[in-house]
Amino acid sequence: MQFGIFTVGDVTTDPTTDRTPTEAERIKAMVTLALKSEEVGLDVFATGEHHNPPFVPSSPTTMLGYIAARTERLILSTATTLITTNDPVKIAEDYAMLQHLADGRVDLMMGRGNTGPVYPWFGKDIRDGIDLAVENYHLLRRLWREDVVDWEGKHRTPLRSFTSTPRPLDGVPPFVWHGSIRSPEIAEQAAYYGDGFFANNIFWPKEHYMRLIGLYRQRFEHYGHGSADQAIVGLGGHIFMRKNSQDAVREFRPYFDNAPVYGHGPSLEDFAEQTPLTVGSPQQVIDRTLTFRDSFGDYQRQLFLVDHAGLPLKTVLEQLDILGEEVIPVLRKEFAALMPAHVPPAPTHQSLLAAKDAVR
Repeated sequence: MQFGIFTVGDVTTDPTTDRTPTEAERIKAMVTLALKSEEVGLDVFATGEHHNPPFVPSSPTTMLGYIAARTERLILSTATTLITTNDPVKIAEDYAMLQHLADGRVDLMMGRGNTGPVYPWFGKDIRDGIDLAVENYHLLRRLWREDVVDWEGKHRTPLRSFTSTPRPLDGVPPFVWHGSIRSPEIAEQAAYYGDGFFANNIFWPKEHYMRLIGLYRQRFEHYGHGSADQAIVGLGGHIFMRKNSQDAVREFRPYFDNAPVYGHGPSLEDFAEQTPLTVGSPQQVIDRTLTFRDSFGDYQRQLFLVDHAGLPLKTVLEQLDILGEEVIPVLRKEFAALMPAHVPPAPTHQSLLAAKDAVR
């Protein structure tokens, strides 16, 4: 079981001070969070990809490459790589380069994003979103697995005798998760290739994600990658903690009430009841997270959102201390005790390389 955090990189005014961080401050804060994640013993740091205000992470590989040079163990991932509007050739080359720089500590999550206007900014049509996701990823897989590629599709210019460089580290492409909050086609795509499926698990009731994950597991088995309970599943989550739950609710409420995404909507209490958002004590976060297994089955990766909605860096670093000291050790022990022996761990570069060597 891997544990970590993901960030969407929003630049949001702190509603308690009316101060808005600069883009530079927010970018450097994200780096600080990554370094802190390794320090407190987390496994994964993931960043989103956005190309519009109020978000800053428009170049995930730039940020992750910088973090790679300052860490030794942390797995570097994306919370979204826009498979629809990025050129698959550029994705293949950028993430292979990052693989080499990070000694294999890289995977990525494919997604279509949550910003419709991004499509025409990159010369695409949102009505082609699913087709782009399917075609672009098929090409990306070939670019990583074939030294010379001839390609002709619907959505990009043809390739003739093309070689993507650098080649993936050790001949092993980065592991891919497919992220979706609404599209059964993406769950099907993940299952077809035997890739991972990541459910954001933040803004919707659990029943919504149960349907998507259930479909993915069923189709994973259908395509012969293993039994349904051996499918590779990742979950998001959104938390805010203090020693006493009353203090957590009182401190987080103004951030929740004014958040760009869910502010000025349901109450904090209603939203926490209807979604996986957990605001309370460390024990409440532990108890709530352990229930995810009851809903979604055994899974391999749990990422938490901790830096959204204008929370100051000092507060977020305190959240990471609590995660590392009080929450993750308990979750590791509890999930490990519950995980059946036949359910695989989350793939890493080392495990993928070992599997490749085993079939030679």
